[in-house]
Amino acid sequence: MANNKFRGLGIALITPFAKDGSIDIAALDRLVEYQIKSGADFLCIMGTTAETPTLSADEKSMLKYHLVERVAGRVPLLMGCGGNNTAAVVHELETSNWDGIDGILSVCPYYNKPSQEGLYQHYAAIAKASPVPVVLYNVPGRTGVNMMAETTLRLARDFDNIVAIKEASGNISQMDDIIKNKPANFDVISGDDGITFPLITLGAVGVISVIGNALPAEFSRMVRLALKGEYNTSLSIHHKFAELFKLLFVDGNPAGVKAMLHEMGMIENTLRLPLVPTRLTTMERISTIVRELGY
Repeated sequence: MANNKFRGLGIALITPFAKDGSIDIAALDRLVEYQIKSGADFLCIMGTTAETPTLSADEKSMLKYHLVERVAGRVPLLMGCGGNNTAAVVHELETSNWDGIDGILSVCPYYNKPSQEGLYQHYAAIAKASPVPVVLYNVPGRTGVNMMAETTLRLARDFDNIVAIKEASGNISQMDDIIKNKPANFDVISGDDGITFPLITLGAVGVISVIGNALPAEFSRMVRLALKGEYNTSLSIHHKFAELFKLLFVDGNPAGVKAMLHEMGMIENTLRLPLVPTRLTTMERISTIVRELGY
């Protein structure tokens, strides 16, 4: 059995902001309770969807401790910890307090476009320094570099504390290659809501979801049915959300899901620059879907 706690529906947690741009702790607490009560299996904090690049060091520290206290061990917490300066990531791993954090999600180094060997050495250094399990994160659309299946598998075989990969390459054959050849103690997690269903049918163990911020009960049902092999019912839920998957990303993430949560009355529709709210046409369509879903 794999030593990976991050299975089923994981939520790529947003950071709600008040109208003045400050962090809205009350809204954050409401969201966390809503997601846990609605069937979320784990929370992924301080990732891309949290607008982490726009958070100050003090804000990140505050959020980390607040969320550990609020969640209180009810579900595992996976925290973003990565970058394109390997030494800086290693230093953070060695000097931070990781109490209450069950693992780190570490993105492929972005912008400087390392080779496959550079990616391997980067993650090897992280694995050696990390006091908690490591989940790799491959998202070439954001980083400018794709970690090939061979590199992922090499890391999975060489380091027992590298327990999974969040795969968001969009390359189904690459993901299938990893699933087919991985060691037993390593899992593949979908990094894309829209391909979660097909990826689970191939052997993935869950998703780190954006849409789950707003619709955790429905999306967790789809994931659980798929994991149990009840594909027909799961597929019907997948198809029901097909338009929403596209709408939530057409103007960038998390603009779409923040617009949806705003329509549901849960948060202000506030983002930090360089991100801005969705266009009016997208907002109107999201609003219609929210009403059709009964929220």
